[in-house]
Amino acid sequence: MGRVSSRGRHFSSDALYAFDAAWVAERQGPLSGADEAGRGALAGPLVAAAVVLGEDEILGLNDSKALGERRREELYGKVIGRAGAVCVVSMSAWWIDRYGVGAANKEALLRVLEGLRPYSGCSLADGNLRLGPDVESLPRADQKSATVAAASVVAKVLRDGVMHTIANAHPEYGFERNRGYGTPEHRVSLREAGPCRIHRLSYAGVLNSTGGAQWVSGARL
Repeated sequence: MGRVSSRGRHFSSDALYAFDAAWVAERQGPLSGADEAGRGALAGPLVAAAVVLGEDEILGLNDSKALGERRREELYGKVIGRAGAVCVVSMSAWWIDRYGVGAANKEALLRVLEGLRPYSGCSLADGNLRLGPDVESLPRADQKSATVAAASVVAKVLRDGVMHTIANAHPEYGFERNRGYGTPEHRVSLREAGPCRIHRLSYAGVLNSTGGAQWVSGARL
């Protein structure tokens, strides 16, 4: 069951479950874990998920970034089928432009964890955001906690699905491949076609790729 993370570190789902057991032993269970996907993308929503795992261990559970697409989708099905509770929140590109990605990230994590409050005794979010007295945050928690790893899988798979659907309406950007991130393909498309309504117009990567702020008021619908 060993796995290698994107940073080259070896770990297994057993180690992640052991972390959760130790975490809950010093607090009140069950544990709800939260993570987000899409923070650094130039287009599309930021999606956050929170999960309370069930009693059955999900073998191979891992940080979504350390998994291939097919394996993520397999684990997503297992998490949805076996979890005690799941909550998902999506923050749109316009919300991010208006309030900032940091605020969107914080709001999304708070909302999903609040949604699972009736089903959990303690809460853990990936990252280092201050989310209030009832939520603990831990950098790289998605690589340490099975529950947070499960949330990372749910958030990633759902966001990828959204971007694949959006690609049908805006095929020129290759969203089904780049998921809205600033790949060379995506940046070339931005220079040629300009942004559409799901681009984050406040991002320098969007403005720089399209030649400046003149595109902010002219994003294509």
